[in-house]
Amino acid sequence: MSVRLAGRAAQSTSPAGGAGVLLGIDFGGTKMAVGVADGEGRLLARERVPTYAERGAPQALDRALALAAKLVGEVGAPVAAAGIASPGVVRSDGIDLAPNVPGWDGLRLADAVRDRLTVPAVAVDNDLNAAALAELRLGALRDADPGLVVGIGTGVAAAVTVRGSVLAGHHGAAGEIGYAVTGGPWPGTMLELDFSGRALDGLADSLGVSGGARGLAAAAERPGPARDALAARVDELARHLITCCLLLDPQRVVLVGGVAGNALIRGLLGERMAAVLPYPPEVVLSRFADDAALLGAVILAGEAVPTSR
Repeated sequence: MSVRLAGRAAQSTSPAGGAGVLLGIDFGGTKMAVGVADGEGRLLARERVPTYAERGAPQALDRALALAAKLVGEVGAPVAAAGIASPGVVRSDGIDLAPNVPGWDGLRLADAVRDRLTVPAVAVDNDLNAAALAELRLGALRDADPGLVVGIGTGVAAAVTVRGSVLAGHHGAAGEIGYAVTGGPWPGTMLELDFSGRALDGLADSLGVSGGARGLAAAAERPGPARDALAARVDELARHLITCCLLLDPQRVVLVGGVAGNALIRGLLGERMAAVLPYPPEVVLSRFADDAALLGAVILAGEAVPTSR
């Protein structure tokens, strides 16, 4: 059975409830995280492994499920439900808008988790939506409305929260700002090709800076070509986030993801937003570091647990 619940696809094969642990899986373009939590959502075990995106989707899914089986076995309890956070727009028969791992569009994540791990209920949502759910329930958006969560990792995306819920959009694609138009001539290119972890890795290579995005940010601490190039890319991201803020008027913007963790990039972004917005929102870094989407996946699992009638 497949039903649509508050912007997430939930698939269940059992109408009955029962005690057990919650399984959360966060798939990312660079890393994958798996966590097992008790019925209250407290993590009992977690582990993170590389995605190895260049090797394709099947191996990534297989290794994540093997890790999940290992952690569940170590905890020693049945799985009541699983929650999955994935890039893109997740459908029952595939995934749209997830270009960073070849073959990801052909996966059926709920089916794979349910069948491999014998899980009675599986809920799947976009990874930024899952992160936003964690911020709403546990983090920086508990007392803020509306809210905007911006993920800057391998790619770039956003999630909108209004009145305690994450906005899915008509196609489930709300917040896919990585597809925003930048540059010219029309139609220019995509924002994600200008500003994302992968884009900054490429920029670092073009400047002869080692260490990818992290090395570029370190070099940009000093005046010079690296700082100028990074600032120009931050300018492009800032323009789009400013438009988001003018449309939404958020009380708080929460930044998540590996690139967002860089203090220089956060500072440059915050300065640009504060300089032009009539009502600048508070801009904060998620306190969950790399775990926001994983915690959101656990929350999805808790909401998907079948209840007895």
